[in-house]
Amino acid sequence: MVNKRFDAIVVGGGPAGSSCAQKLVQAGARVAVLDRAQFPRLKLCAGWITPQAIAALELKPADYPHRFNTFDQIVAHVKGLSFSMRNPQHSIRRFEFDNFLLQRCGAEVIPHTVKHVERVGMHYLLDNEYECEHLVGAGGTRCPVYKQLFRAHNPRARELQAATYEYEFPYDCSDERCHLWFFDGGLPGYSWYVPKADGYLNCGVGGMAELLKARGDDVKSHWQNFVGRLRKQSLIDSGTTLRPKGYSYYLRGNVDTVSLDNAYLVGDAAGLATRDLCEGIGPAIYSGQRAAHSITTGTPYVLEDIDAFSSPSVPIKWLLEYMFVSRGRKHVRAAETATA
Repeated sequence: MVNKRFDAIVVGGGPAGSSCAQKLVQAGARVAVLDRAQFPRLKLCAGWITPQAIAALELKPADYPHRFNTFDQIVAHVKGLSFSMRNPQHSIRRFEFDNFLLQRCGAEVIPHTVKHVERVGMHYLLDNEYECEHLVGAGGTRCPVYKQLFRAHNPRARELQAATYEYEFPYDCSDERCHLWFFDGGLPGYSWYVPKADGYLNCGVGGMAELLKARGDDVKSHWQNFVGRLRKQSLIDSGTTLRPKGYSYYLRGNVDTVSLDNAYLVGDAAGLATRDLCEGIGPAIYSGQRAAHSITTGTPYVLEDIDAFSSPSVPIKWLLEYMFVSRGRKHVRAAETATA
């Protein structure tokens, strides 16, 4: 028996879901956010966030009550060469950031693992308990809204799957700059060293899963090489114990079918991370806000003009597009031909 009815239900309380919920609440809608986790919760992520995303959130760094770091320089390492880019960026701890955005959105937050989604007449019914007119899938790569309503219409491309291995831990960094290592040891991706404010550090390795699989490789072996590099360059102490975990997500692909009837996909549920630097927080925020705008105004929900790249440099973004995506597509096609 249904006992909870809302104008809109957002499945997933990350930046995409909370950004959408906030705009819906501001428009006067009765909104619930359902998430399987209790917030604040651990979220694996480098925590890199752009000034553009901060502006979209209408968030002044001085008003943010948690760790917020700004690094003016990014040091890029490519094939033994290093160069600095003066491009101010920010870092946050997702543990704090996501909870802050969720609490300020004004929606009713309900801990609940969504298992079944169906359309009944003009409404959506979730687990025979929650009902709504508008439904937003913001539950990340494994979002139940995507799985049950969208997967047949918008299957994900294998060559766009990124696999990561990372760890965030208390650490007093001697180097406060952000470092990125591209293609290190043949990695089809990059490694990162992202300092956080007040003594935290995130280190990680990410690569394209299909390319790694094609050569019998995985991110775990690259993680070991990466940790050795960090210790050799004195970026972490030799005695520091690291306990990384892995996850995967999809880079920007087809965005033709991101809404069906009154259901919408946002953030990683739609696969929106950029195709060069694999940045996901900004696209998650932009898509969540656009879904809310579509719901409240009745205008079409489109994502084509959300940039699929993070870098403003055309040569850099197309180089990374080739190294991360185009090569993977060739491997997928070769594998499909071999098994046909």
